[in-house]
Amino acid sequence: MIKVENLSKTYHMKEGSKIKALDKVNLEAKKGEILGIIGTSGSGKTTLLRVLRGVEPFDEGEITIGDVTVSPDSPPYYSRKLREATAIHLQRSFGLWSETALSNVIRKLYGTKYGDEALTDFDFAYDEFSEEAMEILKVVGLEHKADHFAPVLSGGEKQRLIMARQLAKKPEVLLLDEPATMSCPKTKQEILDAIRNINQDLGVTVILVSHLPEVHHYLSQRLLLMEEGRVVDEGSPDKIIKRFLKKMEPQIPRRNPEDVGAEIIKAQDLERKFYLLKAGNVLELKDVSFDVKEGEVVSLIGPSGAGKTVLLRMVGGLDQPDAGTVSFKLDGEWVDMHQPGISRMNIRRQMGFMHQEFALVHHARIRDQIAARLGVKGIMVVDEAKKKAEELGISDLALDVLYQLTDLPENEAKQRLEQIGLSPDILDTLFPSFPETKVREYAEPIFKALDLPIEILNRRSYELSGGQKVRATLALVLTSQPKVLILDEPFGDLDPITLRMVSNSLKRINQEFNTTILMVSHHIDFIEELATRAIRMDDGRLIGDGNPEKECDDFIKSCGADYLKNSSAWKKKMTES
Repeated sequence: MIKVENLSKTYHMKEGSKIKALDKVNLEAKKGEILGIIGTSGSGKTTLLRVLRGVEPFDEGEITIGDVTVSPDSPPYYSRKLREATAIHLQRSFGLWSETALSNVIRKLYGTKYGDEALTDFDFAYDEFSEEAMEILKVVGLEHKADHFAPVLSGGEKQRLIMARQLAKKPEVLLLDEPATMSCPKTKQEILDAIRNINQDLGVTVILVSHLPEVHHYLSQRLLLMEEGRVVDEGSPDKIIKRFLKKMEPQIPRRNPEDVGAEIIKAQDLERKFYLLKAGNVLELKDVSFDVKEGEVVSLIGPSGAGKTVLLRMVGGLDQPDAGTVSFKLDGEWVDMHQPGISRMNIRRQMGFMHQEFALVHHARIRDQIAARLGVKGIMVVDEAKKKAEELGISDLALDVLYQLTDLPENEAKQRLEQIGLSPDILDTLFPSFPETKVREYAEPIFKALDLPIEILNRRSYELSGGQKVRATLALVLTSQPKVLILDEPFGDLDPITLRMVSNSLKRINQEFNTTILMVSHHIDFIEELATRAIRMDDGRLIGDGNPEKECDDFIKSCGADYLKNSSAWKKKMTES
C-alpha cells in the first residue's frame, strides 16, 4: 500500500549547522493496517509524516503509494498525487468553519469534488452531500452533534470533527501526528475510538505517530521504533514498547504523604462563572474549598473543561473569583491573593508558575535567561522595585498589578499592558536582570537537584537535548527557590522517558528544598509517581480528595478510558528487564 525506501532528509540551519532528520528510513504499511511509530522527541517522526504527506521535500530515497512513486527530483505533479492519496491530522490543529459540524463536513465534501469549499452560500450542496456527511460523522461518533456550532464543541469533539473533514477527502492513507497527546483520558478515549472506527469501517490505512506506549498498545497492529532519524526496530507493539522503555531511568521514591508541614494555602468558597456566546453558561465553579500543606505535592485531576486551570489561576492570584478567597501564609500571617499590595508581591516573589506555553528563548543563553528570571523573583526584588516605582510615581497597588504580569504567559502579559497603555519595557525597568556574576551561585544547587551539568549555563537553548530543555525550563522557575511551584500542564506533550526525568527531578526539588507543588496534569502515570495527594474535579466542583492512586483509578473508571485499564500492571511488565 505504502512503501518507503532509503528516505533521507537533512535540515540546513541558518548558522551553518546541519541536522539529519531522516537517515535512510525504510518502511512498508499494508492496506488497511494501523502502523504505529514511536520514539522520543526529535527522533524524526513528524518530519517523516510531513514527507509522506508531500509537503516536505526530501534529499534521497523513494515513496510509493499505490501506483505513484515519488523521488527528490520528481515533478510537482507527483507531490500533488501524494497529497491526494493522504490526509494528515496534526496535534492542536483546529481549523474549522464557524458553522455546524454537519456544514463543516459538507463544505469539505463539496471542496473535494468541485475545488472550492469557501463559498459564502452553498445551501444547494446539502441535497448532494448531507447524507454522506452524516455517515462520516457517525464514523467519528459525532452524529449527535451534527447541528452543534463547531466553535463551542469540546477539544476532543473538535479533533474528531477535523478527522471527519479529512475523511471527506477520501484518502487512502490517514497520517496522524500525536492526535491525542494533550487530551484528558475521556477525550483521548473518544479520539482513539474514532481512529479505530475509521480504520475498521472505512478500511483506511493509518500511520499513527505517538510517543505514548498505551496508545500504541490499544491501537497499533505493528510498531516501528525511531531513533535519531532511523528506524531501528519493528515488530509487535509490546515487543517494541519494551525496547523503547528500556531507556527510562529508575523511579526514585516520592515523599511520604504524612511528612508534610502546616497549611500554607487556603481556598475558601471560591465561585466563578464563564459564559460563551451561543452556548450559554458552560462552566460554573461553585463552593470550592481546600487547603494545601507545606511540602505537599497536590495534583488537580479531572476531564477537560472541569475547571482545573481556572482554579489554578485563581489560586495563583492571576484571575479574580466572583466570590470566595485564596490566602497564602507569609511569616505567620495570612495574605489575601486577590488584594493588591506589597504583601501580595512578597507572596508572588516566592511562587513559581509554569503555564502550558512556558518555553525557553530559542537563541538566548541559559545563563541570561536565569538572570532575567532572578531579576523578577530574586530576594531583594520587591524592595528594589518599590524604590524605582516611587521615583516613577507608581503606587504600591499599581506596582503589584504590574508584578502580577511577570507570572503570566508572555502574550497575555503584553495584551494586558497594551490595554492600560504601557510598553513591556516598564517591566524591564522595574525588574532588571540579576547580575550575571551571581547566577552560578544561585543555579548550582538547583542544577544538581535537576541532574543538569552546570556547563549548560553557557549554552543556548537550541543546543540542548529535549530532556535538557525541559529541565532547564524548570531551572528558570526554580533558581529563585520558590516556596510554592504551580504547574499548569507544562509537560503534557513529553515522551515517557523525558517525563520520568522530570518526575524524578521534581521529587528531588520537593524533598531537598521542601517546595510545595500544586499541579494540573492529564498524565496518570506522572500523577501517581509524583503526587502525595490528588483532588478530583468535574463540572466546576470538587468530587474527590485523597490518595492519588485511588482518585486516579476512580477518574479512569468515570472516563470509560479502556485504553488505560490495567495500564499500571502492563507498564510495569514492559519496564521489567
